[in-house]
Amino acid sequence: MRSFLTEFKAFINRGNIIDLAIGVIIGGAFTGLVKSITSNLINPLIGLFTGKSSSLSNLKLVVNKNLVFTYGEFLNDLINFLITALVVFILVKFISRFLVKPEPKKTQPDPQLAVLQEIKTLLEKNN
Repeated sequence: MRSFLTEFKAFINRGNIIDLAIGVIIGGAFTGLVKSITSNLINPLIGLFTGKSSSLSNLKLVVNKNLVFTYGEFLNDLINFLITALVVFILVKFISRFLVKPEPKKTQPDPQLAVLQEIKTLLEKNN
């Protein structure tokens, strides 16, 4: 039991696990923020254009009393996804541009060295 606790303590003290926990907490808060933006700002704007209520979840297509397509919830989730994906894309672009250093460009070998290598290869073939 003691070795298990020691290994667990070492696992928790790694930097990656702390970063992951922080990411999960911030991700949860960000999800709440995106849902709030969608329901409090975007839904009323869409309600203006559709002429219906300000909640997307109330949008539905009634074919008959047994066949009802509630497409509003899907649109709500789609908007949440697109906002989240856009922010993640911008974050990744920012990180790759400013924090990740580009690999150094490979330089061309010296032309004299290339000629000498060719001569060496030809001499080895002849012998």
